[in-house]
Amino acid sequence: MPLIFYWARQHGLTAEDAADLVQDVLATLVVKLPQFEYDPALRFRGWLQTITLNRARDWERRRRSRPTTGHSTFFEDLPQADGSDLFDAAEYRAYLVQRARNLIQSEFRPIDWDACWKYVAEDRSAEEVGRELGISANAVRIAKCRVLKRLRQEIDGLLD
Repeated sequence: MPLIFYWARQHGLTAEDAADLVQDVLATLVVKLPQFEYDPALRFRGWLQTITLNRARDWERRRRSRPTTGHSTFFEDLPQADGSDLFDAAEYRAYLVQRARNLIQSEFRPIDWDACWKYVAEDRSAEEVGRELGISANAVRIAKCRVLKRLRQEIDGLLD
């Protein structure tokens, strides 16, 4: 949803209009997803972007047919089909990782979760984290491996 909203905002839509477009795209996805067949050679984001742009064009045509008080630059700003990615890849990856972290955190004991993130995110030594949490350095490394393995499973296929 944030990706669709981002694409809409990048093309000059107001937050309200972008939110309306997101809802329209999500309604379209409810219909289209059952027929979707994943092709490893193609990207899901490309397919989603195509649907988004098609719905945006339909949406803009409907808006233009109604009397308005202002001029929208949305249609003029639509990207050309050059294959460039509109959403910053690093920002998108960070968003996916954060969402996956939120989903899997409850699967781990708090001490294991803390050990992993103090070791990985804070770039502290396993010995230092272990002393702080009252566990062995080896337990810190094991927690890191388990949490990161599960995180990789959760985001597998989403990062292309």
